[in-house]
Amino acid sequence: MQVTARLNNLKIAPRKVRLVAHVIKGMSADAALTELSKQVKRSSEPMSKLLRSAIANAEHNFGLDPANLFVLSALVGDGKRLKRWQPRAFGRANQILHRLSNVTLTVEERIEGLNRREVKKPSITAKKATEPKEPKEAKEPKTAVSSEEKKDVKKEVKKDVSVKQEMKERKNVVKRVYQRKSI
Repeated sequence: MQVTARLNNLKIAPRKVRLVAHVIKGMSADAALTELSKQVKRSSEPMSKLLRSAIANAEHNFGLDPANLFVLSALVGDGKRLKRWQPRAFGRANQILHRLSNVTLTVEERIEGLNRREVKKPSITAKKATEPKEPKEAKEPKTAVSSEEKKDVKKEVKKDVSVKQEMKERKNVVKRVYQRKSI
């Protein structure tokens, strides 16, 4: 079974990443990790993280044995290009392209089905049963509200509205004060 992991927009040129990717093709997953840890290239660290991610995907999602995995392919493609400019003599400019990489790493089992374990996928009904239910809000008994309390609430609402209107009026006043006069 093949399991893939992707890394998009790695800020290293594809040409430099391919040097590391070609080294680990066909290696077992453990040997590839040790090889990447010994590499001096800057792209070896993101590649090792990507390989660990692919191994974790295979183990968690499909129940594959990490000792039985090997690197089937490591494809490195062009990503976005960041365009920058460098000033030159006589008011000219040279374009600089910062190239980004997209990496796809595929791991596969050496011996099909060796030490594979079953993965229990949670069903929809099991999720509903395990999720804690939120307590419903207790309904408060309705009580008679006096007319005085209603008036207080209405006064507060009117005060808020009147404050807003005052602010609008003040803004207009300020605008009038600072406007230029036409000649």
